[in-house]
Amino acid sequence: MVLHVGLDLSRRRVDVCAIGETGELVGQFRSPVDRDGLFGLSRRLEPYGEQVRAVVESMNGARFVHDELTAYGWRVLVADAQRVKGLAPLACKTDKVDARVLAELSWRDLVPAIWLPTAGVRCERERARYRMHLVKHRTTLKNRVHSTLIAHGHQAPVSDLFGAQGRRLLASLELPDPWAGTTTATLELIDDLDRRIAGIERELQRAGAEHRYVPILMTAPGIGWILAYTIAAEIGEIERFPTAKRLVSYTGLCPRVHQSGEVDLRGRLSKHGPRYLRWALIDAAAHASRHPIYTERYQQIRRRVGRQRGSKVAQIDLARRLAEAIWHMLTKNEPFTPFTPTGATRPLAATTAPH
Repeated sequence: MVLHVGLDLSRRRVDVCAIGETGELVGQFRSPVDRDGLFGLSRRLEPYGEQVRAVVESMNGARFVHDELTAYGWRVLVADAQRVKGLAPLACKTDKVDARVLAELSWRDLVPAIWLPTAGVRCERERARYRMHLVKHRTTLKNRVHSTLIAHGHQAPVSDLFGAQGRRLLASLELPDPWAGTTTATLELIDDLDRRIAGIERELQRAGAEHRYVPILMTAPGIGWILAYTIAAEIGEIERFPTAKRLVSYTGLCPRVHQSGEVDLRGRLSKHGPRYLRWALIDAAAHASRHPIYTERYQQIRRRVGRQRGSKVAQIDLARRLAEAIWHMLTKNEPFTPFTPTGATRPLAATTAPH
């Protein structure tokens, strides 16, 4: 007998709904979401079924619930929250109802399950994401120093305000209190972040040397070893994307589509995929826009769209092209090779036929 369990997770508890193999309600209750609470949950439902199939929506903490209950012999699926909402729109939405919906989806075999990375891939992602987190903080601090100088009428005639020449300039400026003290403290924080980021980058470089995707990704325009490691960690396994379009869709760089009859409207970017992968591809596109293979297309889109939005639209378009090329490179296990078929209006990348 298979027991289908819906788990609606919140910060301090999990609402549980269990239904039997024929769809009958077995029980509804709440349980603590810590390790002891999940152990008690597994023991409580043990008499009702030889096999337990549970469903929890994707959110922070879902992976912990998955790992704990899997260790007790459960089969746990993590469902895409957006797709669950599309499959079962609710007029009355409570934790109790949500748990019942997840159990029903399991019973009807309609769970929109997501791919779960292995422990190794999760470690790779954490290294790359923590570096990006520190870089974001460093950028915020640097912008604060620039803002302080502008507010007090000081110009920055050097290209790098935080290099050797820029530091000498900052030391010679006379700022009133408390801005002088806060600027000094900000520079100390920037120096500390520089050291921490450099240490993480050395660690990434060592790990990237052994990664099967990193050497291939580094052959593409605009992708250095840091971006290569980040992209490889976020993709995980290229085999889970059957086509290049599926990978591009996963990045969230595709526009929203609204179709009704003859009306076909394209909106903002969906941004449904991991934001770290999106950031890495857009950053790589900024560098690749100066590469001979992509420069012409980048400039054409930039001029066509206009000065205000042209650069951003062209950069996103180029990021999508890089994602397509990455799929072909990793699927074929081949380095980047420019390929432009006769009569093509846009450059394609990879050593495959045009698609």
